[in-house]
Order: sequence, then C-alpha cells, then structure tokens
Amino acid sequence: MTFPAANYARRRDQVRKLLRSRNLDAFLVTAEKNVSWLTGFTGDSTWLVITADSDCLLSDSRFATQIEEECAGVPARIRDASMKMLELLQECLSAFQPERCGFEGHSLTFETAQALQSLPIVDQWTPVNWEIEQFRSVKDREEIAEIREAVRIAERGLAFFKSILSPDLTEQELSAELEHGLRRFGATGCSFPSIIGVGDRAALPHYRPGDRKISEAPFVLLDWGARLPSGYCSDLTRTMWTGKTPAGKGDRTFEKVYKTVLHAQLSAISLIAPGISCREVDAAARQVIQKAGYGQYFGHGLGHGIGLDVHELPRFSQLSDAVLKPGMVVTVEPGIYLPGWGGVRIEDDVLVTRNGCEVLSSCPKGWDSVTVNC
Repeated sequence: MTFPAANYARRRDQVRKLLRSRNLDAFLVTAEKNVSWLTGFTGDSTWLVITADSDCLLSDSRFATQIEEECAGVPARIRDASMKMLELLQECLSAFQPERCGFEGHSLTFETAQALQSLPIVDQWTPVNWEIEQFRSVKDREEIAEIREAVRIAERGLAFFKSILSPDLTEQELSAELEHGLRRFGATGCSFPSIIGVGDRAALPHYRPGDRKISEAPFVLLDWGARLPSGYCSDLTRTMWTGKTPAGKGDRTFEKVYKTVLHAQLSAISLIAPGISCREVDAAARQVIQKAGYGQYFGHGLGHGIGLDVHELPRFSQLSDAVLKPGMVVTVEPGIYLPGWGGVRIEDDVLVTRNGCEVLSSCPKGWDSVTVNC
C-alpha cells in the first residue's frame, strides 16, 4: 500500500517543528524505517535531509527509479559508484548552508558519527535520538488500517497452523509451513522468525524452532506475526494444549500457569487508555503473576509498540515513563517461564482509542479454547 503524499508531508512537518524547538537548521535522518516513514521509500542505504523549508533524499543509482516512483515530490540527489555518501551529504548541505544540524546518533556507527563532525559546512552537529520514533508511536488512520490487516492475516495463519498440527511434525517444519501460509494469505512474510516451542522449550521467550516434535510434550507455544507489503506488521502469541489427556487433568501446573497469565493479560488490558502510564499497565499484570507465586518467572517487559518495526515505542516496563496516547498500537504479552518445565505466554495487539482501547486480535484464548486436536 502507498499512503497519500500528504501523509508523508505532514510527517516531515512534524520534524520541522522539532527543528524549531531545538534551534536547528537541518536534520539528518539515517534510520532506515524513519526514512521510509517520512518519505514512502522502501529501499535501504538512503538518508534524508530536512530543513526549515525543504527536503532531500540522498541515495545511489540502484534506487534512482524507485525513489521517483515511491517518493513523488521529494527531491533527491543520487551518487554514482565513485562518490561516497558523506561526499554527497556535503554537497547537499552546501546548498542549505546549515550552521546547526541534528542527527540520529542512535542509528549511526561511532565511526560515521565521528566523520560527520569533520564536515566543514556544519558548525555544530547535535544528536537528536528517538524523536522520530516518538512521532511514529502514534499511528494515523491508514497505518492503523494496515496493522488491522496484518492482524487479520496472522489470525488466518493461526487457523492454518492448527489445521496442520500433527504429532510427527517438528517445530522447524511447522515454522516453514506457517510462513508459507502467511505468504499465501497476502503477507510478504513473517514479522520476525516465528517462535514455536514444544514443552520445556516454551520456557525460552525467544526460542528458535528446532527438531522437537509436537508429540514430545503436551503443549506448544506459538509467537508469530504477519508483515504486509507496506511494511506494517502484527505480533501475537498463543499457548496450546496438544496432549492426549484434557488440559488441566494431564498437567495441573499448566492450568494454573495458563489461567494466571490470562488473568494478568486481561487485568493489564483493562487499564489501557489515554493518559495511563506504561509503568502502571506493566504493574497490573506483574502484580497478578507475583500474587500467584510466579513473580521471578516473568522477567521481561509486558509489551511494546508495533508498526513498521515489530518492536517500537512505547514500552510497557517497570522502567518506562511513557504515557499512552490515542493512536498507539501496543502488544500486551505477559508470560511465565519455568525452566525445565516450559512456559506460557499470551499476546494480543491493542489500539489505544480516545476513550480506552480496542483489542485488534480476536484469536480465542479462554481456558475452554486452549486444547487443540492433532
């Protein structure tokens, strides 16, 4: 999907307001997703210079035609193979004559940041970190529509995953089949390498699928998402009981852990609304898990923003000072991980609305839906 050119212009105007507030003459944008968000460009190896009244993309000949097609109305300077990027930047800045220029220190290597300081055309380089990511954390109508579609495709992926579950299939085989299914449903691929953990492997929050078969334990954790051609993505997690005995009878620990995680997630979601701090939402889930006696087994933050990146601002954590705003889309994903036994995580994507929130994902997660036949 290509968003209206006015959307990108409006976003660049946000950066111009930032320039005025920081007393800067220009801003160099180097983070790939930020360049994309500000211009519509979907390639790489490209920088963007924004001044008080103009913009300029800096790229190379590989992307000349692509920039013309994707970034109508945004001027560009294209270098050939004999020219370095910093030389092109110097040429561009010479036309603007900025005295003070901001740059994204968090996205540059130390070497490149040092090289910027040596450019004679700029008197002062000022790191301006994570500001565009803050702008990106509040989605517009078109972005929210894309995330909704990414969630919809991911939900189709879960239905497909359940339909092909078989005792003899391995985590790795299921991961490959799931990605194939998501692509067939319209995604360009997974938002990230899917996490599929059988039994005790589910205790590793970022486990990579291996050769463990579904039949080797009575439950499996699936963390997956779909990425659209626009770049927007979804991120969901479900933990399913695949054992021959009914859930709760074959493993009482599973029932207690699952219901605790579900209670924690629902408690957190019930708090989500504009003006609520991310720390408060994280605490709501954490208190439920601590009260159940599993506090030490929930070691990560409760969730994160989602959009062009699968992990964006804001962050739900004990350390976050961020406050929720309408238009933010966040994940809520409490988990309990018991080494040697396994883990349970439940995750949904949630939109912050003007009056509260909307859970965008509708995959069943109640205790009565946890058992999956295979």
